[in-house]
Amino acid sequence: MNKLAIIGAGSMSEALISGIVSSKIIETTDITVTNRGNVERLTELQERYGIHYSFDLEKIVQEADAIILAMKPKDVKEAIAQWKDYLSEKTLLISVLAGVSMDSLQRLIGMEVPIARAMPNTSATVGKSATGISFNSFVVDEQKQFVHEMFETVGFVTFVEEEQLDAITGLSGSGPAYIYYLVEAMEKGGLTIGLDRDVANALIVQTLLGAAEMIAKSAKTPLELRKNVTSPGGTTEAGIRILEEFDVQNAFITCIQEATAQSKRMGKALTDELNLPK
Repeated sequence: MNKLAIIGAGSMSEALISGIVSSKIIETTDITVTNRGNVERLTELQERYGIHYSFDLEKIVQEADAIILAMKPKDVKEAIAQWKDYLSEKTLLISVLAGVSMDSLQRLIGMEVPIARAMPNTSATVGKSATGISFNSFVVDEQKQFVHEMFETVGFVTFVEEEQLDAITGLSGSGPAYIYYLVEAMEKGGLTIGLDRDVANALIVQTLLGAAEMIAKSAKTPLELRKNVTSPGGTTEAGIRILEEFDVQNAFITCIQEATAQSKRMGKALTDELNLPK
């Protein structure tokens, strides 16, 4: 995979560019990014990472071995119509578009091409994404390896069937927001017991980092780790009792289920909106 094109220049595109450039899996001179016309943004990416930008879609698409689709999902039909006639059937399409199925992309393009569909999360911007990836039947092993290496530059990668991507969206795609919500609550709790916000925040961040490291490195389950911290009659037991009284665990389970269901609803609505040919 020698030449990479990126269509869309938002935060996820920049995270991937940063990871690719840092890992050197593609030379910076072989990466070209484009968008609908925001020259200022493209110039910023060029100066920051040493890549190219261009609005010559014919040249960009014809020369690319792989193309990352990172525009807004609602714009995908209009975007593909502008360059699909220049696309080779061997060019790998890598989509990070929430709700846009590989079948939808295939029908928009009008021919059989290799497609990888990825669901990263916003932690890609700090190299800590959790990314689920699926492939259609036209993706060859070399292309799968490239996609794996590329997303590994921004975090953890797992391969799944496409129907599982809605679940990944509900769990890890939206997951950072759940953690931020928890941290908000812990910060407010810290303030109520007399801690300064900065002190509370520093303690919470280190606590989260430590707990995550324990889960990652320990052979024990989260339940076992929690029980190890929870001494009978102690402070942790008192706190956990309140969480159980408010049914917090089931609230999180329902939260993840609803986010997954919403991902499915949004995907269906977008497919209907695109009015794709059968």
